[in-house]
Amino acid sequence: MFGTSGIRGPVGETVTADLALRIGQALAVDTERVVLGRDARETGDVLADALSAGLRECGTDVVRVGVAATPTIARSVEWFDADAGVAVTASHNPAPDNGIKLWNRSGQAFSPEQNEQIERRLASGDVSHAAWDAFGRQSDEPTAVERHTEAVVAGFDSLDGLDAVVDLGNGTGRVTVDALYELGATVNTLNGQQDGTFPARKSEPNAETLTTLRQTVPATNADFGVAHDGDSDRMVAVSDTGEYVPGDVLLALFARDVVSDGDSVAVPVDTSLLVADVVSEAGGDVVYTPVGDVFIAEAVSRPGFVFGGEPSGAWIWPDQTLAPDGNYAALRLADLVRREGRLSEQVADLDASRYTTRRLNLSVDDKAAAMQSIGDRLTAEYEDVDTTDGVRVDTDSGWFLVRASGTEPLVRVTAEARDEREADELLEDVKILIESEGITT
Repeated sequence: MFGTSGIRGPVGETVTADLALRIGQALAVDTERVVLGRDARETGDVLADALSAGLRECGTDVVRVGVAATPTIARSVEWFDADAGVAVTASHNPAPDNGIKLWNRSGQAFSPEQNEQIERRLASGDVSHAAWDAFGRQSDEPTAVERHTEAVVAGFDSLDGLDAVVDLGNGTGRVTVDALYELGATVNTLNGQQDGTFPARKSEPNAETLTTLRQTVPATNADFGVAHDGDSDRMVAVSDTGEYVPGDVLLALFARDVVSDGDSVAVPVDTSLLVADVVSEAGGDVVYTPVGDVFIAEAVSRPGFVFGGEPSGAWIWPDQTLAPDGNYAALRLADLVRREGRLSEQVADLDASRYTTRRLNLSVDDKAAAMQSIGDRLTAEYEDVDTTDGVRVDTDSGWFLVRASGTEPLVRVTAEARDEREADELLEDVKILIESEGITT
């Protein structure tokens, strides 16, 4: 039921008010006070009401922060002295979807083990209803967004003279605009009106959906552009020339900015070799995690980590919060441009074009059996094998990763090297090895 980003899916099918009610009841077992907020989707108010009802009828107080960014909700758990937080959001999913994501007081999303505990309670009905005179109380806390803005602003010097374009995508990322303005930047916004149907563009910000932002930044002589998804946990960037900055490149820029000798950076197993090279040159090391920001957060909560991120646009600085905070990330980017100059030149300096990535999908009858066979074979054939999420193999020339598809009878192969020919050879080598196992169809 819970994925790495909580529960998400079509409303009325995967996500219902009944499910929200029961999750509230299950969460109440371990909590006395819970923060509850939602993104701008049309169905969010009904689902939030149901969650609140489930929590309160089991004796838990509810602090409602209204329509807010997911990082605002995550940070609010500690701010309002709560035990947990709930964000009613489907993040970057399309408008017909909604979802539920749970947060700890630390600002970290619920772990897989915590989510499994909630699932067990849903299956068993092991909850306790409060007496009629012991229901939890509900209160509204309208200051959460303002507090988030203040927290972001506090981390930076003046941005006077900087010119930014912010594409909010009709979502909840207003903190970015307000924080930039408070720090003295000139800010132009796109799609700033909250609308959970996402009429202006798809909620997921990427090179294809950000055509208007890419045109607007150079047309207005802005220094950079940023865009958020529906709940503002993600942030992606456009350079001063209107070029979309690939996620691996932005990850490398952020990492290079904070890493010094002995520091560690957490990234998912499918991250470009560019990031490892940049971090190594700065004296740090990269630690690979399973795909999913919850795993990045778990890694960077440990001593020695200064940053973690996913190329999808989730960025975590552990000295700030363990939640991916697209608003804070936007300010980090603005400050980087202020200190280091034009974003287009910083991107060019990394020379990401020297890396070549190749991908291949192979059909299999049984994904679990196929991955077991592939793992055994690759472990026998190679020395540097990581089975954190799928099977990743690092070689002298590059790396490759074999992972099972989450939705189809496929194994997906990704290979990357510093040379195009070597990338092709890596992909061909692993293809031949997998096919020799007799597991492809």
